[in-house]
Amino acid sequence: MKISYRLIELSLLNKYTDSKEFTFSVHLNSLPYIPFFTPKMKFGYARVSTKSQKHDLQVDAFLKEGIKPKNIYADISSGAKAERKGLDELLSILREGDTLVVWKLDRIARSLSHLTKLIEDFEKKGIHFKSIQESFIDTTSPHGRFIFNLFASVAQLERDIIIERTRAGMESSRRRGLKIGRKPGLSKQALNKAMLAERYYRDNKLSIEEIMKLIDVGSKKTLYKYLAYQGRRKCIECGNLFWDKKQALDKTYCKKHKKKIKPN
Repeated sequence: MKISYRLIELSLLNKYTDSKEFTFSVHLNSLPYIPFFTPKMKFGYARVSTKSQKHDLQVDAFLKEGIKPKNIYADISSGAKAERKGLDELLSILREGDTLVVWKLDRIARSLSHLTKLIEDFEKKGIHFKSIQESFIDTTSPHGRFIFNLFASVAQLERDIIIERTRAGMESSRRRGLKIGRKPGLSKQALNKAMLAERYYRDNKLSIEEIMKLIDVGSKKTLYKYLAYQGRRKCIECGNLFWDKKQALDKTYCKKHKKKIKPN
């Protein structure tokens, strides 16, 4: 019968034996407690863009790296596509001390910032990363970590430049009196819901909750937004509800108090 063995520390072994010569392999049941050490493993991730392409070249390279076939994960996905089931599954099982190997950087990363984020996560978890084609990317070595830090600095610089340009553009638009953000209005689907909401609301036969179910909205806030778009207003003097699309939401007066609206 095959007996399973696990590696334990020499100091613990010394504690439970009188022998001066120690072995690092001890039967599981021979000691009251034996810490379990998960061995470091190498994994490969391959990706091709279309079904007509093959993973063979990448898989052969992983096998030469000593990666077992069962530890190779793959996806068929374009570079820009976010969903990669194979990669997600692989990332969920990686543990401290493991190494993830790719054929090229563009097989795993959608952009430089995405690559930086991935390896930052690997660094936090103690996972190593290596690219076969870009041999300078190998976080198992000091030189590889140095090169990656340069990439990370460039990616951060790129993000900072984008943020700075965006802020400058927004400030320039404000100075010229241009409105920033989404254009006012509703999509065609939302507009249809708003028209139905108005009709049901004016009929006064259904509750707010029933109207929400009929037009398929998830919150009262959304429903009231649709009604406001259709012209539902509340007088700021008496609180009475009325319908008038021409009046702004923050300056609404019923007919009785409309005389208080100041001309522009």
